[in-house]
Amino acid sequence: MTPSFIRPPRLRSGSRVAALSLSSGFVTEVMARYQAGVRQVAQEFGWEIVPAPNALRGPEYLDAHPEARAADLHWALHSADIHGMVSIIGGDDSVRLLPHLDLDLIRAHPKVFLGYSDSTVTLLQFLRAGVMAYHGPSLLTDLAENGGMHPFTVQGVRRALIDEPQPFTLAPAPEWTEAGSDWTAEDHNIRRPFDPGDGWTWLQGRSPAQGHLIGGCLEVLDMLNGTPGWPAPGLWNGAVLALETSEDVPTPSQVGYWLRNYAAQGILGRAAGVLLARPRGYTPEMTGQLHGWVRRVLREAGREDLPVAAGVDFGHTSPQLTLPFGAQVQLDPQAGRITVWP
Repeated sequence: MTPSFIRPPRLRSGSRVAALSLSSGFVTEVMARYQAGVRQVAQEFGWEIVPAPNALRGPEYLDAHPEARAADLHWALHSADIHGMVSIIGGDDSVRLLPHLDLDLIRAHPKVFLGYSDSTVTLLQFLRAGVMAYHGPSLLTDLAENGGMHPFTVQGVRRALIDEPQPFTLAPAPEWTEAGSDWTAEDHNIRRPFDPGDGWTWLQGRSPAQGHLIGGCLEVLDMLNGTPGWPAPGLWNGAVLALETSEDVPTPSQVGYWLRNYAAQGILGRAAGVLLARPRGYTPEMTGQLHGWVRRVLREAGREDLPVAAGVDFGHTSPQLTLPFGAQVQLDPQAGRITVWP
């Protein structure tokens, strides 16, 4: 049976959106960057960013109190005047929130939650609660982009979170970057260098396939695997896996080993398709090796029929798409088309 998910109410101009530090209190070290994100979100979308009670308490406190981070999520869900939530930044220990999270509360008060990287943990808890969640930019990354948000990011957020729900077709970003910038600087108007977009690559598959989106950052999924927060088998049935890698730059073989784990769990056997993100920090040679490992593991699993699009613009390079986890998506390799029903 294909799972179904509650779609949270759309955001609009005037929505109050809680800023959450679920993974790290690093934001207090780059407050000028935070204010840039707050300002640009207001300019582009008309949202008012409201910091959750513990969000700006700093890393020393938040590292020691995962229950306070979970309490901020619960506060945002309970608060009638908060209409959505955005992750301030990722990190590496959202898995510590699991004992403190109330999935019944998430289901009782479905609201937009936007984030990526270590927010993968929280995104999947929303799916476990039966609520769609949104893999996309955080407040300190693409929403605070130097020189203003990239139009590709703005379009992605609008289609997934703001516009009236209707099918849309994904397209490759016209340009991309993984260049760093000084987040401690007061002047955020110096635009990062971008390279021309090179599209995505269909690694395999011939026939169209459709399923609901699920996935996230592979390193974080590895931390979550085997815990009570890991999605039950039914949530993987008929899914399109959206998988990305972080600035840790795992080797192509390591990605292959993780995929073998998914094969052993039966996840690949039940999947409808795969979206593989543009890998951060990879050379062209590493990207070729990665593609080889993906094909190899799928061949081992007897899934040479599975449509796989690689180099898709989500995750740890910029600009990035906003992907509605839990929404239906169709992959059509022959037409080179990816369609999302938000």
